[in-house]
Amino acid sequence: MPAARTAGDARAAQASLARAAAESWRTYRMIAAMWIRSTMTYRSSFALTLLSSFTVTFFDFVVILLMFGQVEGLGGFSFAEVAFLYGTTGVSFGLADLVAGSLPRMGKRVRDGSLDTFLLRPAPVLAQVAADRFALRRLGRVTQGLLVLIGGLVLLDGVAWTPLKVLLVPVMLLSGALIFAALMVVGASALFWLQDAAEVTNSFTYGGNTMLQYPPTIFAQDLVRGVVYVVPLAFVNWLPALYVLGRPAPAGVPGWTAFASPLVAVACCAVAGWAWRTGLRAYRSTGS
Repeated sequence: MPAARTAGDARAAQASLARAAAESWRTYRMIAAMWIRSTMTYRSSFALTLLSSFTVTFFDFVVILLMFGQVEGLGGFSFAEVAFLYGTTGVSFGLADLVAGSLPRMGKRVRDGSLDTFLLRPAPVLAQVAADRFALRRLGRVTQGLLVLIGGLVLLDGVAWTPLKVLLVPVMLLSGALIFAALMVVGASALFWLQDAAEVTNSFTYGGNTMLQYPPTIFAQDLVRGVVYVVPLAFVNWLPALYVLGRPAPAGVPGWTAFASPLVAVACCAVAGWAWRTGLRAYRSTGS
């Protein structure tokens, strides 16, 4: 009897979680669609902002182009390999920024009390905050990263492609997007207490994206271990990308970690959910 009751409770919990996820997705989709309709009212303006977003992010890659105009390799990595690293983290971060790029505004919402408006609505708060002011122009970052990734794949030579490596590339992109999105949620949760610390939290997302554009061999081993075991940014692209490129994992890091990105993404999402619920419970309107 206790075993049957436990199984029933587990099924009820799973059903409740599924309903909550469906409601969150419905809320997010409706708010995002509203902002997309608003954006597309001025199509010329949208086209210009999309082009601007693409151009601004492309300048990050121009730095790499100029660098390889003077050297043949960077940390033992060729231009094509660095382009592969740049493209994978660019697409992952771009997807996360597209979906959750509004979360860094949480500090301002807590300070001025505008978060109270979301609390009054009968809909998941996180979905409302993430979808608010949904900016379709952020597709420019995704597009730019995807183009660099495709170019890097075309230029790569000497890589022994297998079905596993081919499958690992899209898995890497999706897992990396979830990891970045989870870090954005954790950062937004911290802003319940640290309203003016958006730049600090952004250092782990925007700063992490910049760091992952370059080979791990140019960084100190302590930093590499930190983004493996503390803030798991290395699972966005470094570890799976090294396997795809046929390169060894960083010293002291097991080889199987190349395939752990989906599990790390799930763990990060669980931590992000806990952090958000904790921050929301601690919220006491302005001044909390």
